[in-house]
Amino acid sequence: MRQTAVVAVLAVAALTGCQPEDVPAAPGSSGPAVPDASRSATPGTPAPDGERALVDAEEAGGLRRHMGDGAVTDVPVDPGEMRDGMRLVVSHFADPDGGDPILFEGVDNVPEDPNKRREHLFRGMLEHIQWDPELGQPTAEPVADPGPLGGSVECLLASLAESGNVICGWADESTAAVALFPDSDLAEAGKLFVAMRGDLER
Repeated sequence: MRQTAVVAVLAVAALTGCQPEDVPAAPGSSGPAVPDASRSATPGTPAPDGERALVDAEEAGGLRRHMGDGAVTDVPVDPGEMRDGMRLVVSHFADPDGGDPILFEGVDNVPEDPNKRREHLFRGMLEHIQWDPELGQPTAEPVADPGPLGGSVECLLASLAESGNVICGWADESTAAVALFPDSDLAEAGKLFVAMRGDLER
């Protein structure tokens, strides 16, 4: 009888320890708990269980990461809840010849559906550019070729014209990321985002 009770207690402990936690906090909340150690990834560091990881690459898609005065000094978009083992990568990238910087933000080792985390990042990026909801909700369109890393890549045009601010995002089995392309269009931004992803995800 005593042995049966011990087994039952262990079973309950195992079940309660595996229950899923809440999904990311909604934008406008008190803000995510982002440990300093999770602000960026170390190039070449593998993610747990062989999953893909983000790297804080110095170059992505032929664009150079801003350093010094041009570097991102805060977390401009709420990444959602950050838990142990997750990495947050935030960077500005730009053409060496100049031009407006492209803001990139992504997370890896996502515990919930990465598509939901991408949606959260999309909403946060729209808030970052102060998109007026009264103008309607921009619709994300799939990029036909997500590249060799698979998953899905989507872009949305946050502009009333055919070009302007374009936000692209990817999601796969364990990572989600978005980037803001100023003064671009859907086709151009989608192609560049896929190229950048090849340098930012391992």
